[in-house]
Amino acid sequence: MTTKHEQILNYIQELPIGDKISVRQIAKELSVSEGTAYRAIKEAENKGYVSTIERVGTIRIEQKRKENIEKLTFAEIVNIVDGQVLGGRNGLHKTLNKFVIGAMEVEAMMRYTEAGNLLIVGNRMKAQKSALQRGAAVLITGGFDTADDVKKLADELELPIISTSYDTFTVATIINRAIFDQLIKKEILLVEDILIPKEETYYLKVGEPVQKWFDLNERHSHTRFPVIDNDFKVEGMVTSKDVISEDRLRPIEKVMTKQPITVTLKTSVAAASHIMIWEGIELLPVVDEQNRLLGIISRQDVLKSLQTIQRQPHVGETIENLVFNHLHKIDDTDNGKLRYQFDVTPQMTNQHGTMSYGVLTSTMIEAVHRLFRTLKKGEIVVESKSIYYLKPAQIDNHIEIVPDILEIGRKFGKVDVVVYAKEYIVAKAMIMVQFIDR
Repeated sequence: MTTKHEQILNYIQELPIGDKISVRQIAKELSVSEGTAYRAIKEAENKGYVSTIERVGTIRIEQKRKENIEKLTFAEIVNIVDGQVLGGRNGLHKTLNKFVIGAMEVEAMMRYTEAGNLLIVGNRMKAQKSALQRGAAVLITGGFDTADDVKKLADELELPIISTSYDTFTVATIINRAIFDQLIKKEILLVEDILIPKEETYYLKVGEPVQKWFDLNERHSHTRFPVIDNDFKVEGMVTSKDVISEDRLRPIEKVMTKQPITVTLKTSVAAASHIMIWEGIELLPVVDEQNRLLGIISRQDVLKSLQTIQRQPHVGETIENLVFNHLHKIDDTDNGKLRYQFDVTPQMTNQHGTMSYGVLTSTMIEAVHRLFRTLKKGEIVVESKSIYYLKPAQIDNHIEIVPDILEIGRKFGKVDVVVYAKEYIVAKAMIMVQFIDR
């Protein structure tokens, strides 16, 4: 039986794209409290079903696919630029494929303006009208209004015309930043990307006997299963160690591990891998906000996905990408130690022009990663680190990192790292790592 919360989410998903919704309307339509309706609408917003815009309200939008996440909807543009919708509200759910800055004559402007574009322009009504007629939305800078006939045309064509108090340069910078952030998000692998849904996996139910574990084990060769109740809420996990010496008629809830560790769809795969390593877990249940089973992820799938994502081209360049692309190995012929070097670029510095804390930390850890890869130790996770900063590393400095293994075992390693700028030591670190089992 579905809960009221689920009923509201299903209702919202079935609404036509572009429909406007409100807490009061949902509460009246489905006979639920306004508090329940509000919570469900907020979850729908988190899932990307709706978007809430100041002075406009909440509208149903098309949920973006992972591969198209870099495309922003016009509703998101309104929020990004603190804009006001002057017309064409029914088109806010649409996505833009390109924005054009209108800083030329109208005829020249229209040569670059196509359907699905967003024209960023000032108080130039002829340009605004021409852009709408070509199928493009319009963003008016400087806080200007527009003529009533332009607003009417926007309504007829269902193409948003938006006004913002920002200037053209600021607006272009803000939108560029938003697209770049979306591209970086695209690179982050989430649990939902590798989930094995519950329809394709196996589980036990509260009240079933231990014998059911042996039946599933014999049929599918798995040794770990989530235990759920009648509402699919995860109550525990059961493994071969839990049942091996138990009476086969005993209820499964008497031998299971209660309150197991779980993850959600939006947990990053990297975070899930850390949980699995620290806790020694081979399988994690994936649950929703009500702790109901959605599926599972296994350690094997996590490792496979992390290896795959490392081979993908990076679209949005993060600090880690900068470090990875600029760090190069050199051999120290005097003592046989490996050294890694790179130059401090402007992107790596803080407001004082010195190498930022995050970049320096990422550089040390990446050097340790590479050192262990040369020893065929595979992937690692950092367990602890102690870093000491002695001198600032300036922009354009030539940096050398020397990682030196102090201790190494089957499961862990301890490394001393020294960072040089010219002949000076700028930082030292002691880093403890664990090796990931393959």
